[in-house]
Amino acid sequence: MSLLDLDRDHKCVLMFGGKGGVGKTTCSATTALHYALAGNKTLIISSDLTPSLSDIFEMEIGPVERQIEGVENLYGLEIGPEEVMKRWKEKFGPEVYEAASAIVDMEYDEVINYVAIAPGIQEEFMLDYIVERVRDGGYDLVVWDTAPAGDTLRLLGLPYKFIEHLRMAPKFYLGVLDTLNLKKTPLLELVESWRALAEEITDFIRDPQKTKFMLVTIPEALGVYQTQRLVREFKRYGFDIPYLIINNVIKEPDCDFHRKRREMQIAYIEMLVREYGEEMKIIQLPLFPYEMKGVERLKELERVLFSP
Repeated sequence: MSLLDLDRDHKCVLMFGGKGGVGKTTCSATTALHYALAGNKTLIISSDLTPSLSDIFEMEIGPVERQIEGVENLYGLEIGPEEVMKRWKEKFGPEVYEAASAIVDMEYDEVINYVAIAPGIQEEFMLDYIVERVRDGGYDLVVWDTAPAGDTLRLLGLPYKFIEHLRMAPKFYLGVLDTLNLKKTPLLELVESWRALAEEITDFIRDPQKTKFMLVTIPEALGVYQTQRLVREFKRYGFDIPYLIINNVIKEPDCDFHRKRREMQIAYIEMLVREYGEEMKIIQLPLFPYEMKGVERLKELERVLFSP
């Protein structure tokens, strides 16, 4: 079994998640390479706190979209929390200050920094940024290498808290306006527009016609148990997971060490197949004897990951 079905079921955003160190960045980079080689203009984004796209592609990528050297149609971006907040302030800062200054007399930076700590605001902007890359027609496909498991769930969950915060905000601000004997201000209109934007983005990410999720794990206790927790949490937020990639599988053990490791792996693989085999397509990737770095190595993995 492979990811070849994705070629017939094209989506706008492909998300890869999983525990740190299981190979999700490698799998997402390989998937992005596959679609770029097929002629699709593709952007791969890493939102990991310690992104490794630069290491895998053996070039400096960073917070500005850059073409991957030697690959037509493939672009990369590594974006962390500081860069996300910087861009949020650039995009929304002026209108936030204009709206808030009608109620409070504060310095520009004080207002912006205060609003920026609202729960879920960074996550909402990160999702907004990704959706914009799709909707503006700049890319045929966005492949998202998400942060390790816990941070991914935080990323997917906090926009809901942000929406709830914005639903309650009008009541608070109306109380302030009544106290100050003021009429409706741009602040209320801004709150309403943000709430609509947050709901629109969340609906986009949850829409199986636009977004697909791939979980990556390894056949070891920590990887498998973390996967089980992730699946439960994803379902709680209403996300389906159609693909599960089991990485670093020993296919042909040729020594006692590998035979014992293979026996251990089989038990965990069978556990995953029993639990998720009917609802997910499970793909087993072999353990390679070398690092998956550079375009040529990724092409080798691409032939396995998308084999007929």
